[in-house]
Amino acid sequence: MRMNEIVTRFAPSPTGRLHLGHAWSALQAHDVAASRGGHFLLRIEDIDSGRARGEFVSSIIEDLLWLGLSWEGEIVFQSERTALYALALEDLKRQGLAYPCFCTRRDIAISASAPHGPEGPLYPGTCRPLPSGERERRMGQEPHCWRLDMAAAVSRVGPLTWQGEHGPVRADPLIQGDVVLARKDAPVSYHLAVVVDDAAQEITHVVRGADLFAATHVHRLLQHLLGLPSPIYVHHPLLASANGERLAKRTGAPSLEAMREAGVDPGEVVAGMREGRFPGGYRLVE
Repeated sequence: MRMNEIVTRFAPSPTGRLHLGHAWSALQAHDVAASRGGHFLLRIEDIDSGRARGEFVSSIIEDLLWLGLSWEGEIVFQSERTALYALALEDLKRQGLAYPCFCTRRDIAISASAPHGPEGPLYPGTCRPLPSGERERRMGQEPHCWRLDMAAAVSRVGPLTWQGEHGPVRADPLIQGDVVLARKDAPVSYHLAVVVDDAAQEITHVVRGADLFAATHVHRLLQHLLGLPSPIYVHHPLLASANGERLAKRTGAPSLEAMREAGVDPGEVVAGMREGRFPGGYRLVE
């Protein structure tokens, strides 16, 4: 559709108000496209029906427009794309690489055999060896998610790399363990949805925070398994408060809405961020 043109996206989840860290990430993705005559898209990752709210979608749009950031085309909503995710999951099942898991988070947390990865305890593979008959019986009776058999997948595809901003990066998806592909309370996980959507939207450059660097290893593997293209990945530094605490919704980071209501000049905020200056004593951290 866009031969040899740059396409980036900003893909927030409508589970709260956007804060300055979101503004920084959106600006990074926007400017990568704008500086090269490319296209900037907006996707709303609203598959978490228990937390996503329509009012937050409206505030996301208002916040981006307040910052002076515009996007091309229609906004894509993940909640309208569940059939595509189901097809991708079925593909992985047919390949024998997805299995049902009946463990709770507590089961995993207290497991003495649970190894640790970049984000804490990894799934220890409790349900991976279950016989097919037991799986079928329990699937009809118990809540379950679907996991990727990571070791089998890695063994099948062999060495992989993904293209970073400064050159190729060796993919090491094993560090993430048997990641969830579809959750008990949602039709798909972030990992599976994001690779399906990035391919469908023809994203050439995924511009996102350094906190998602480790996830990129998994995404590269899923792209290979599903026959999807792999974009270039640009992982930008994150924003932190003066005491080093990373900006996040859960830590009560000041929202863009609050800044807007306080009369903050968005032009000054955006111009400052482009020069590496941030309000409120915030700073970049790797």
